[in-house]
Amino acid sequence: MQNEMFGLIYTGESNLRLRDLTFSRSVAAVPFAGRYRCIDFVMSSMVNSGISNLGIITQRNYHSLMDHLGSGKEWELRRKRDGLFILPPFVTKENTGIYTGTVDAFRSVMGYVRRSTQRYIVLTGSHTIYNTTYYEMLKQHQQTGADITIMYNDTPPFDEEDRFDDLRLVMDDHNRVTDLEYNAYQATTNHTACDAYIMERSLFEYIIEDAAAHGFNDYMRDILLKRVKDLRMYGWKYDGYVARLNSLPIFFKHNMELLDRQVREDLFNPEHPIYTKVKDEVPARLTQSASAKNCLIADGCVIEGEVENSILFRGVRVQKGSKLKNCIVMQAADIGKDCELSYAVLDKGTTIRAGRKLAGYENFPIIIRKGATI
Repeated sequence: MQNEMFGLIYTGESNLRLRDLTFSRSVAAVPFAGRYRCIDFVMSSMVNSGISNLGIITQRNYHSLMDHLGSGKEWELRRKRDGLFILPPFVTKENTGIYTGTVDAFRSVMGYVRRSTQRYIVLTGSHTIYNTTYYEMLKQHQQTGADITIMYNDTPPFDEEDRFDDLRLVMDDHNRVTDLEYNAYQATTNHTACDAYIMERSLFEYIIEDAAAHGFNDYMRDILLKRVKDLRMYGWKYDGYVARLNSLPIFFKHNMELLDRQVREDLFNPEHPIYTKVKDEVPARLTQSASAKNCLIADGCVIEGEVENSILFRGVRVQKGSKLKNCIVMQAADIGKDCELSYAVLDKGTTIRAGRKLAGYENFPIIIRKGATI
C-alpha cells in the first residue's frame, strides 16, 4: 500500500490575518512549536505513510521555504528515484508565472503528476497541522469505492477569525458527503475538512483539466462544491489534535496549547516522528539569575532573566532583569536588560532594546516583524 500513493502539497495560501508572520515567507514556512515549520507536519505525515514521491507547489515568498527544505534529506526524500520535487511557478506561453487560483496552480504541475507512477494522490495544503498517517484513510477510500476521500475532524462553531478556507462536510450515516459548506456564515455541521484529500491520479488529472477548460479557478468552490452530487465523496475522521493557522490570534493560541503535555504528546507522537531541518546548536543555558516556568525552550538559547508560559525558538537571548510571560520568541531574537513583555510574538532576528515594555492581550497579541529593532 505504501507504494500506491504520492503527495502534492500546495503552499500558495495567502492569509492576511497572519499579518507580519507572512510578510516575507509563505504560510508553509511559518515557524511553529519552537523548532519546526508548518510544512514539517504534513510532510512528516506523508513520509510516515511510506510516500517517497512528494511535490511541493510554491507561489510567492518561497525562498525561506526552499532554504528550509533543501534536498529533503531530513525527510529521507533525497533519493535517485522519486524524492522531493519543489515546483515553483515559471513563465511559458500558457503560464504567466502568477496563478489565478488553485486550479491553475495544479494544472501548471500536471507534467509532474503524469510522470508519477503511483495510483493515488494525497493532496494537501500547508496551513493545517496534525500528525497522522494516511494508511487508514486510503483503506477506507478503497473499501467505499470513493472518488474523493476528505480528512475531517469535529470542531466547535467558529468565529470570524476562523473563516479561512473553512470547508464543512454534511454526511449521511455511511460518511458519504451529501453537501459541502465553504466559509459559511452559520455552518450547520461541525465536521471540518483538514485540507487533505485522496483520489486516483487519473481522476485528479481529469477534474483539473475539465475545470480549466471551463474557466474555473478555485479547487474548493469550482470543483468540490459544484461536483458534490456528481462525485462519490466520503469523509474520513481524524480524532487527533488539529491546528489550523487561520489568523495571528489562532497561531498564538495553538502555540500556547503546546505547553499542555497532553497536546504535545498527541502532536509529537513518537510512533510518527516529526522531521525538520537539522541545525547543530549547543544546549540551552540558564544562568543563576534565570527562571523558567512552563516553557518550551529550544537549543542555543541563553536565559538570564525570567520566562513563564512562553515558547523560545533556537538561539534566543533573554538578558538579565527581563521578564517574559505568555510570549512566542522566534529564532535569534535578542531581548535586552530589564524588559517586560507579555502576549507578544517576536519574529526571527528581532532586537528589543533595554528597558522596553510591550504588552498585548490573549485575543490580540502584538507582533514584531522579522528583523525589527524596538
